[in-house]
Amino acid sequence: MAVAEARGILTELGQGDLLKNENSELAEQIVRLNNQYPGGLKNYVSNAKRLLEESKTGKNSFEGCTPEVPTGATLTYGSKEWEKYENLGLAEVKKSCFVLVAGGLGERLGYSGIKLELPVELSTGRTYLQYYIDCLDALGDPEDPIPLAIMTSGDTHDKTVALLEKNNYFGRSAKTVLLMKQEQVPSILDNNGTFVIDSDTGLLETKPHGHGDVHQLLHSTGIAKTWNTAGRKWVFFIQDTNAMVFFTTQCALGVSAELDLEVNSVCIARKPKEAIGGIARLTKKDGTPPVTICVEYNQLDPILRDYNGEGDVADETGLSPYPGNINTLLFKIPEYCSVLERSMGLMPEFVNPKYANAEKTVFKKPTRLECMMQDYPKLLDAKAKVGFTSFERWVAFSPLKNNVVDAATKVKDGLDAGSASTAESDFFYFTAKRMSLSGQGNKIEISDSSPVEYSGIPVPTNFPKISLHPSAVLTSKDFCKCANMTISATSTLVLDAANIKIEGLDLDGALVVRAPSTANVVIKNLKVQNKGWELTAAAEDASEIHKIRGYVVKKNETREIVITEPGDHIIDQ
Repeated sequence: MAVAEARGILTELGQGDLLKNENSELAEQIVRLNNQYPGGLKNYVSNAKRLLEESKTGKNSFEGCTPEVPTGATLTYGSKEWEKYENLGLAEVKKSCFVLVAGGLGERLGYSGIKLELPVELSTGRTYLQYYIDCLDALGDPEDPIPLAIMTSGDTHDKTVALLEKNNYFGRSAKTVLLMKQEQVPSILDNNGTFVIDSDTGLLETKPHGHGDVHQLLHSTGIAKTWNTAGRKWVFFIQDTNAMVFFTTQCALGVSAELDLEVNSVCIARKPKEAIGGIARLTKKDGTPPVTICVEYNQLDPILRDYNGEGDVADETGLSPYPGNINTLLFKIPEYCSVLERSMGLMPEFVNPKYANAEKTVFKKPTRLECMMQDYPKLLDAKAKVGFTSFERWVAFSPLKNNVVDAATKVKDGLDAGSASTAESDFFYFTAKRMSLSGQGNKIEISDSSPVEYSGIPVPTNFPKISLHPSAVLTSKDFCKCANMTISATSTLVLDAANIKIEGLDLDGALVVRAPSTANVVIKNLKVQNKGWELTAAAEDASEIHKIRGYVVKKNETREIVITEPGDHIIDQ
């Protein structure tokens, strides 16, 4: 039956020859792909032909647009504005939900598993997924935890389920961690929308449709509607390997609440012409409503040059006034659900073929249609309020996205490495700097020593490696619990305890404190001096987790305090 249905689908497209025999597996795939794409494969090919024609003729959807800096807030850590918006956000955070876009494997990084199971840092080994869930639990209410939905792919779905089940959902009920599997779309061989048979499998070659599918999945699964019905007010969309994101969520919520934003792009400060998309408000000459969206850097500068004759130039701060997109979004759920009902969550698509000839009739390799989640504002009407919250980079963004070879090349080109080693180093630097700025009498040494190179990547090591439990690190007030500390730049401090307060600590070496969430720990007065931990170059037979960093942690000497009983515990030595 599937063979007959599939043959009918392909025949209507003029591609009946692709199913010459009774290949039931291929037939079932064709029927499945037809059912999952809105309007079926006929609509997919129609959209492909239209977009490929626009690509061939060089149509520019931004041509003639007038750019403006959108509504938003640019925040500096520790400022009065930061404190104001953080407090506003803390009043909203328990009404929020989070969506994690996690369709990628770690193969491109040199890791054979999924990226979510990579450790944020080596001192605790806490994975990205565990860290994200711990952060949500720290921000939420134990009786009503902040829900998390994860968009997986065919490559990552089973492994994500296995990671969650192996760790008992990291202490959560499975009902609060929902998975949505994204399907793929057929590859396209030419401008006629011809499909491709994979010579190895005998099936249609397929590719990812892009992270814009997350909106359609939240609609089709009913998850967004369920959250709205339950009275949830906000939904965050975050990426799989940027642990810094939870240091910004409260402030972003505060900005959205005060400015009444339907869509808020969480951004970072951006240099003029930097290779990162900028958030801009664009107005067309044809009278269509303005739209505030991410414009890729190679498009933003020409638009601005046409408009002001100068292009993307610095303002009085020395930075571009158009903040940098990091694909972290915050929406109002009631309005979001209304748009999903109207649009079914379908994002505008685009195609990006690589041509092999000047006539643009031959592709170097098959392409496909794609969509991006940050294009959501294109679905909104003129009344929708869309804006941004921009943060300093050290506070908000240090992703793990490049393997050591690519990262080393980027460094040589003057770009951020985006490696496992720099993501870990930036994570530690953030904590050390916030502690030094907390005003609690802390003396956190940040020396002037040069970065140390591992696998061709310079890694800053001139500050202590401080790892705190998420419950002690997510707000400025959390840092007030750690006072009167003197920590040398070569030290390692691991506080793996949800409820801990430090009133006096002198550390030159390595200290690890572990305690259950039922224990309240106060370090009243403690001095630790030992040989500590150090980074050493990873050997050829090192694990993948260490190879993608270029180093291992050599634990020379450690003072470890392990508390197993609930109740109050005072450490006074």
